[in-house]
Amino acid sequence: MTIDSHGFPAPPALVEHARRFRAEGGTPARPRVAATVLLLRPAGDDFEVYVIRRVAAMAFGGVYAFPGGGVDPSDSAAHLDWAGPEPAGWAGRLGVAPDAAQAVVCAAAREVFEESGVLLAGADPSTVVGDVSGDDWEAARQDLEARRRGFAELLAGRGLTLRSDLLLPWSRWITPEFEPRRFDTYFFVALLPTGQRTRDVSGEADHTMWVRPADALARAEAGELTMLPPTLVTLAEVAAAGDLAGVARASAARDAATPITPRLELPADGEPRFVLG
Repeated sequence: MTIDSHGFPAPPALVEHARRFRAEGGTPARPRVAATVLLLRPAGDDFEVYVIRRVAAMAFGGVYAFPGGGVDPSDSAAHLDWAGPEPAGWAGRLGVAPDAAQAVVCAAAREVFEESGVLLAGADPSTVVGDVSGDDWEAARQDLEARRRGFAELLAGRGLTLRSDLLLPWSRWITPEFEPRRFDTYFFVALLPTGQRTRDVSGEADHTMWVRPADALARAEAGELTMLPPTLVTLAEVAAAGDLAGVARASAARDAATPITPRLELPADGEPRFVLG
């Protein structure tokens, strides 16, 4: 799929669904707030991003994406040690109230641990835990994933502080109105902490890999990888930053509060296309 200034082609199945939604006067579903994280690591003079392919039975099944998921009620009720910008500071970057901002940041950190085994936390505001791949950590991750334990409880039990400063806000995407399942998703970038490694642990994914953003885009263009427009656009944006330092600089100037919602245009005499707005 090629995305340019004119938007991108709309798959026939989505076009038919959108036409039916409009013809029937459908009511848009309320988007569920979610968070997703681009984990990045150095790769020679370049860098790589971690992607996972959702299992076919899930929403967006068979599609490569970044670790992430919906905000859980426990994320907004969490009382935990916190390093980095306070929720009020995050509220300004994300365009929501402080309690909602805390929930989004907690969800991002929780989901990246659940889906990749990477923990953005440390014993104090200046450190990050090392290898968290042992059996005891895996048991804790499984308890978290099954909601037998909350994220705040997990961190408190190990004397850890959430390193919110390791998450850099990037963008915000909302699913088109005609989709039955909609998400209001905040995208973050984060550098893989030294000493940690990703693990293929999520039952929601059937394949994972590290890949250079430019290579992922080329493989998607060739039809080797299936990705949705938010993933493709975000990969192109981080690739354009040049290197990891450039990604961090770019994040500081990005608008992560104003949502991007792909809009389907159905011209009478042309090809249906999504445009970004």
